[in-house]
Amino acid sequence: MSYMLGVDVGGTFTDFSLYNTDTKEIRNFKRSSTPDDPSRAIVSGIIQILEECGIAPDEVSFLGHGTTVATNALIEKKGARTGLITTYGFKDLMEIGNQKRPSLYNLLKDKSESLIVPGCKCEVRERIMHDGTVKLPLNEEDVRNAVSFLKEQKVDSIAVCTLFSFINPVHEKRIKEIISEEFPEAYVTISSELVNEFREYPRMSTTVLNSYLGPVMKKYVRNFENSVKEVGIDTKPYVTQSNGSIISIAETIDYPIKTAVSGPSAGAVGASYLSGLSDEHKIITFDMGGTSADISLIQNGKLQVSYDRYVEGYPARVPMIDIITVGAGGGSIAKIDEGGAMKVGPRSAGAVPGPACYMRGGQEPTVTDANIMLGKLNRHKILGGKMDVDRSLAESAIKKKLSSESGLDVIDAAAGIISVVNSNMVRAIRGVSIERGYDPREFILMAFGGAGPLHACEVAAELGISKVLLPGSPGTLCSLGLLMADTRFDLSRSRIMLANKENLKDIRRIFTDLKEEGDQLLENEGVPSDMRKYVYSLDCRYENQNYEISMEIADGQMDDKILSELIEGFHAEHNNSYGYFDRNKNIQLVNYRMGAIGIIDKPTIPGSDTLVQGDVPVTELRQVRYEGSREFVETRIIQRDSLKRGTAVEGPAIIEQMDSTCVIPPGWTAYNDRYGNLIVTHEGGEA
Repeated sequence: MSYMLGVDVGGTFTDFSLYNTDTKEIRNFKRSSTPDDPSRAIVSGIIQILEECGIAPDEVSFLGHGTTVATNALIEKKGARTGLITTYGFKDLMEIGNQKRPSLYNLLKDKSESLIVPGCKCEVRERIMHDGTVKLPLNEEDVRNAVSFLKEQKVDSIAVCTLFSFINPVHEKRIKEIISEEFPEAYVTISSELVNEFREYPRMSTTVLNSYLGPVMKKYVRNFENSVKEVGIDTKPYVTQSNGSIISIAETIDYPIKTAVSGPSAGAVGASYLSGLSDEHKIITFDMGGTSADISLIQNGKLQVSYDRYVEGYPARVPMIDIITVGAGGGSIAKIDEGGAMKVGPRSAGAVPGPACYMRGGQEPTVTDANIMLGKLNRHKILGGKMDVDRSLAESAIKKKLSSESGLDVIDAAAGIISVVNSNMVRAIRGVSIERGYDPREFILMAFGGAGPLHACEVAAELGISKVLLPGSPGTLCSLGLLMADTRFDLSRSRIMLANKENLKDIRRIFTDLKEEGDQLLENEGVPSDMRKYVYSLDCRYENQNYEISMEIADGQMDDKILSELIEGFHAEHNNSYGYFDRNKNIQLVNYRMGAIGIIDKPTIPGSDTLVQGDVPVTELRQVRYEGSREFVETRIIQRDSLKRGTAVEGPAIIEQMDSTCVIPPGWTAYNDRYGNLIVTHEGGEA
């Protein structure tokens, strides 16, 4: 027997997906997270699962892990003491930044807290020109003095970013060698190995972010690796990158910034896989967990990837799935603000103490407490009966913190919590759709995470979306997505030239060099040549513009046909993004990108060939209050594992399962498809 195991750490729960490669069976598990040390929940959970399933540790052939360690270190400002070495005259670049302000009309908005230790920005004399020629050789004495100073300041890591090193990295590489000689224990990031692109500020920012996270991530993944070995699992763990792929522990240590949105990206990958099974090519993903809601968009079956994201106020020039995150989860805390308005989130009760109803000492009213009061969540047990909850504690928290300050009764206050949190999520969905030129009514809303299916239909209704897809195991889709991810290295080069036939030879040469580099990286990961594939894209803009659109191309061996398709595609995408295009303008090529992908064996979710309209066993009848109504409605409670493939359930109904609860409001109908997904449509919509 051989097993694949995916582990996703959330703010409230840690999720596990176990796949038997022989029987093709997938089993899902949930354990409470341990925020003080996330690895404790992982290791104890793995031990329990292996014992419960009678699996020997050496039967685990793959272990994938989605982590929030990098994200939390940035949010909580608990990264390493970091110093900077840069070209003379440019040490204040991180403070100067660019012309983008975090709040366009607020000149008093505070800037993000500096990640560099005060006084630890060092300059060295050197200068490389825009064409890669050396104008001023590196002054090695300056470097040794800078390293000695940073060592005296007790920094843990050093970021190195010099001008035009993305064209000629010779000075940065020598600086790295000198640091190794003078201060070998320091963690070092040089920009030319991380961001091989132009624009000094994003390149320096990404380098600093990576150095800031390096020692923290190194300690965590080494502890995780050792803990896994102690359990008896011999295989080396993989960690999810922000682009939705997986990388080895060694790669994670070198480039931790690539894991900034590790956990949410795994959910998007899982959603992409399920959208292919369902033959749906336009999906808005809605991943609502205990702490936050993560929203992304799948167009033509492909996830949207951004190369220009901000992480805690700083640009990170690494590829990330374009995910918008809002502080709206089951544990989000509700309060009445100074103006008398109800606010929900972004502060969360987390795993400890958790929502008041969890009986762990929580005193603040949360979204979960509101759902229990309204009857949408089981008022006695959740997680398939494995976890007790107490409705009276939820009622007490809402009454004490909200009703006493607003004049609302407990039920209206609970309904208010749901209305506010739904509105927060609607705004986020508009951010990935309407604000980027997409009509959400043309998309299906795929809801997952422990709380996503609770809110999906009501959120969809507010957006005019008439079709919702609820996966078979929505609460653990992120951990399943870890088993669907491939290994991937994203490589890039910067060179500005026009998109014309005269430059085809130079374009092909750049992509050939990138492919050779990608092959070497895949070779280091042990990926056989017949399990490799490559994707190519170009960052394009009209001449005299300063912002680019990334366009995927069919092949790196550019020819007249591919060039023509690129030009036509760019005009169309520019029109979609900005509302206009101009065929008379020249198109510039700026960045050349290649993804070197190592394909791994993945779980398969078999579809049933037998679809029947079976009976729907009802376990109880419950009074439930839905969004937009002031009355409670008698609602059937159904266990999801009792639904046969092909069965339809008319709302109002609530479908309970171990990892989530699916709410089917009045006017909606849920259909259990051949893959076990619930396709929920509003009256007038099509299944």
